[in-house]
Amino acid sequence: MTPFSAPIAEQIWDMKYRFKAADGTPHDVTVQDTWARIAKSLAVVETDPAAWEPRFAAALSDFRFLPAGRITAGAGTARSVTLFNCFVMGTVPDSMAGIFDMLKEAALTMQQGGGIGYDFSTIRPKGAVVHGVAADASGPLSFMDVWDAMCRTIMSAGSRRGAMMATMRCDHPDVEDFITAKHDAARLRMFNMSVLITDPFMAAVKAGGDWDLVFKGRVYRTLKARDLWDAIMKSTYEVAEPGVIFIDRINAANNLNYCETIAATNPCGEQPLPPYGACLLGSINMARLVTDPFGPDAALDPTALTELVATAVRMMDNVVDASQFPLDAQRAEAQAKRRIGLGVTGLADALLMVGLRYGSEEAAAQTEAWMKAIARAAYLASVDLAKEKGAFPLFDTDAYLASGTMQTMDEDVRDAIRTHGIRNALLTSIAPTGTISLYAGNVSSGIEPVFAYAYTRKVLQKDGTKTEEEVVDYAVQMWRDLKGDAPLPDYFVNAQTLAPLEHVRMQAAAQKWVDSSISKTINCPEDISFDDFKEVYMAAWDQGCKGCTTYRPNAVTGSVLSVSEDKPKEKAAPVQVRTDGETAEVVYMTEPLDRPTELEGATYKLKWHDSEHAIYITVNDLVVGGHRRPFEVFINSKNMEHFAWTVALTRMISAVFRRGGDVTFVVEEMKAVFDPRGGAWVQGKYVPSILAAIGGVIEKHMVATGFLSGEGAGLKSDPQADVVSLGAAPRGKACGSCGSYDLRMVEGCMTCGSCGFSKCG
Repeated sequence: MTPFSAPIAEQIWDMKYRFKAADGTPHDVTVQDTWARIAKSLAVVETDPAAWEPRFAAALSDFRFLPAGRITAGAGTARSVTLFNCFVMGTVPDSMAGIFDMLKEAALTMQQGGGIGYDFSTIRPKGAVVHGVAADASGPLSFMDVWDAMCRTIMSAGSRRGAMMATMRCDHPDVEDFITAKHDAARLRMFNMSVLITDPFMAAVKAGGDWDLVFKGRVYRTLKARDLWDAIMKSTYEVAEPGVIFIDRINAANNLNYCETIAATNPCGEQPLPPYGACLLGSINMARLVTDPFGPDAALDPTALTELVATAVRMMDNVVDASQFPLDAQRAEAQAKRRIGLGVTGLADALLMVGLRYGSEEAAAQTEAWMKAIARAAYLASVDLAKEKGAFPLFDTDAYLASGTMQTMDEDVRDAIRTHGIRNALLTSIAPTGTISLYAGNVSSGIEPVFAYAYTRKVLQKDGTKTEEEVVDYAVQMWRDLKGDAPLPDYFVNAQTLAPLEHVRMQAAAQKWVDSSISKTINCPEDISFDDFKEVYMAAWDQGCKGCTTYRPNAVTGSVLSVSEDKPKEKAAPVQVRTDGETAEVVYMTEPLDRPTELEGATYKLKWHDSEHAIYITVNDLVVGGHRRPFEVFINSKNMEHFAWTVALTRMISAVFRRGGDVTFVVEEMKAVFDPRGGAWVQGKYVPSILAAIGGVIEKHMVATGFLSGEGAGLKSDPQADVVSLGAAPRGKACGSCGSYDLRMVEGCMTCGSCGFSKCG
């Protein structure tokens, strides 16, 4: 018998979390071996490891406690990776030397697998005087471009590109440029971006007052606060960025506001952190703790919850001592405060099991009660650890209990902290759990609603054959197992059918008992009016949220996996999901396109600065439905030094092109390649490597043939739909890992429902 309840769960484990030797030989033969590896690694720091190792393994069993991916994949492997998920880097100095010192630290952190956040508000605005060099400052956006380029070259932990968060205060003189920076489709693609919103700014927005843009005491410009707020809203309405972070609220509630000031978060926003702050993550699987699911006595088991939370807190506290850190400053910060981020996943499934409709007032009240139970159990468990191992080094009883979060805590918990101290300064956070939720049997992710009840996934096997498998939400599968073919009750709702304000209600209910923050996406319909869209953000402010992230499908952001109320037509969109539990087909391109006898193409000459001979690049196109799309590439040169890699490059690019679909990522990846020996200026533009130059030529050809709408822009049409002859509506980009068109915005991060890949972890 396998503990995996779905094939996709076992595939996720094998791809992402199973410990293997360099040659691919598994060290973890079964998932129980993975649990045992983690338990042993985290028990080592205990005085009596033999006593705690089986208790840790029991918490992990049946996917009840889910440490975040970096812990699951890295603990006990002796690899040089950090087990921490989230970092905010040091304060960026307003000097050239200091800025590039920070860049180096960022590279070292991402190399070990950490997602990072930066506040760029500390850099002087564009046009400000730079004393001593007779020049004007280029502004923080120009340095963000440097960070973005660096991030493209770092493969985080050897498996995914690094993820970054950039923040800027709402009173910085360059904030308007910051808000619109990602309207350029080729710019700052490695960043998530959020504006730091202050209490005085929100007061000015509500009062219709003026707002000063200031740097180091100098007022650069004054504008209407509502105009700036509307600019933020218009940008996120159109391109889904920037998000907003209510920074004063975060600092007021912070248990540590007596010894730190927060100005940035990790990439998904659930961890506001001080300079060099770090946090590790883990989630309680709520779906596994419901007794009598869908029955008359359905309820979350309070005893099991309390015991599991206590064990999870101890395990996560041990990670602080067991983990490596990219920088000494990060280690010192983590050990001084011992911050952890215990959260939940499977919340929506648990609500379904007890008969509650996600988004309803009753579901919000139940969510608040469950989160309070978790917070109480976590804080009391940390007090017990303080009795045994000591409080965190910077603990100050009176200052700690005076924080906004602690003032709302139950008096018995406050008394316990007052008497014994507490081991961990902050304990709760709700992180993105897209991948570990799939690994746990496709439970609903974090506190998000169920995205889709079921869909069919086509899987390309190693021998080239294709199989189909149904991917079913955990609660829906349980309903089927218990109720057979009985139709799903009316309270089964999903992310697309919920009103945006119902999303806000659930986020606000959970936030009351989360001492850090929450990663959540508020899905908005494409046809939502701008005024209604703005109301979502104002409701998030009014109801006590610490931030807000929305996603509205449109021509810029792209469509994602869609949900249809009706039966699919004969030529339905390739990605369709039914709300009644039935499934429609997901179509992926897996067979290469056939090559006709003749192709249209063009040849381009590229002269590189350090090469005696020119390189000739030929791109041939296939004509499908009257449109040209790239089919193959040939690269030739008399310089034999380039022979091997040009042949390899030719074959690889051509193989990708022949698979069809959105292949524009080839250009993006090639243009991002940097040569450490230096690049060259080509037609007035700096090109970082010869490979980047070749990528630029291919992009130029794609634009000329109408495949791309412009340099750095997206597809002019959807060639995949033409190839499979399904008349599909635009679906956005394909997954960069598996190529499927199953991308969805989950907890502020674009995530693939087929393979679990996401930029954010």
